Amino acid sequence: MISDIQFQKELDIIITNAIREDVGDGDHSSLACIPATATGRAKLLVKDNGILAGVDFAKQVFAYVDPNLEIEVFLQDGTAVKYGDVAFHVSGSSQSILKAERLVLNAMQRMSAIATKTKKYVDILEGTGTKVLDTRKTTPGIRAIEKWAVKIGGGENHRFALYDMVMLKDNHIDFAGGITQAITKTHEYLKANNLDLKIIVEARDLDEVREIIANPGVHRILLDNFDYKQTREAVEVIGNYCQTESSGGINEDTMRHYADCGVNYISSGALTHSIYNLDLSLKAF
Repeated sequence: MISDIQFQKELDIIITNAIREDVGDGDHSSLACIPATATGRAKLLVKDNGILAGVDFAKQVFAYVDPNLEIEVFLQDGTAVKYGDVAFHVSGSSQSILKAERLVLNAMQRMSAIATKTKKYVDILEGTGTKVLDTRKTTPGIRAIEKWAVKIGGGENHRFALYDMVMLKDNHIDFAGGITQAITKTHEYLKANNLDLKIIVEARDLDEVREIIANPGVHRILLDNFDYKQTREAVEVIGNYCQTESSGGINEDTMRHYADCGVNYISSGALTHSIYNLDLSLKAF
């Protein structure tokens, strides 16, 4: 997984690029009618029910736009919220508050939606020992905050990108000439390049599971589009060889059944690609 330092760099890039995109050469609406010396305050108003996420990110946005802005936080990330709750107050330059407003809202609305959906999945799996994983099916350019939201909701992050873990999926295996060839070549590559990366290998059926476990050094086997019976059999065959992960069209109606098959993880792209933003607003008062 990526380091905390690298993760923060990703956040810094998101903030810098988003402000560049939104503000450009100036917020002319504010510049036109609000004096540069004017001060004010605004509240982050919750207008929906769910799990709040993005408060700490909002603090970074405000600090980037204007280090003199003051934020008084009432509700932390991960808090269950309802309509009418106030997450924080921000006070200081009115122009600065307005400059940061849209990025704060866009990010928090999406992060809160992801955290809310993740918490729902985590609750479904409560007591099973199976954990929820996200995927790389994220919005281009803002992966860091979406994966951060999954963590806030109680889920776990899969690999961040292509560089922090090896994941040999069907196309890698087919292009490499088979499972054993793909795994062997991967070990050789990692050794030659002095890389310490965990290896996940996708299996499409039980025969592939058996071939994978005949090879050393696999961290996790991804059981892709297995039904319940096949999943139970695969978990039994794999035993203590490595971790197990189920994926492929699993939703809130089926995930508990997959967890009951004994897999360690269930990964879901829907955590980040199929959500509806939580309704939040920033209101002057």
